[in-house]
Amino acid sequence: MNFSLRLVLLGLGWAMVGLGLAGIFLPLLPTTPFLLLAAWLFSRSSPRLERWLTDHPMFGRPLRDWREAGAISWRAKLAAVALMGLGFLFFWLRVEPSMPAAAIVAMIMVAAGVFIVSRPEPS
Repeated sequence: MNFSLRLVLLGLGWAMVGLGLAGIFLPLLPTTPFLLLAAWLFSRSSPRLERWLTDHPMFGRPLRDWREAGAISWRAKLAAVALMGLGFLFFWLRVEPSMPAAAIVAMIMVAAGVFIVSRPEPS
């Protein structure tokens, strides 16, 4: 891989780590998808950083579970679905969307929730 592409992938990887860390503190910003993307970007640009992320005491286990089996823990499923429900409630009460807009957002959230709940649990 050429040096400039490697630098771009490293930069994007670190940006995803930053967004993932921000997601810990910002309620509507997800953490895990950004860290999954960071792990993928690091796998292409720096095996050492990929290992650091997948061996991390806090983030490593969910990343390894997803990579090995597409698995999500029941606690993470519960948190994701509950937070999506709270997010929709906030959207409904604060934004007061039209019915078509609310229906579209609800369908997207239900589809995401069904996907999350349908994933296997780690063994």
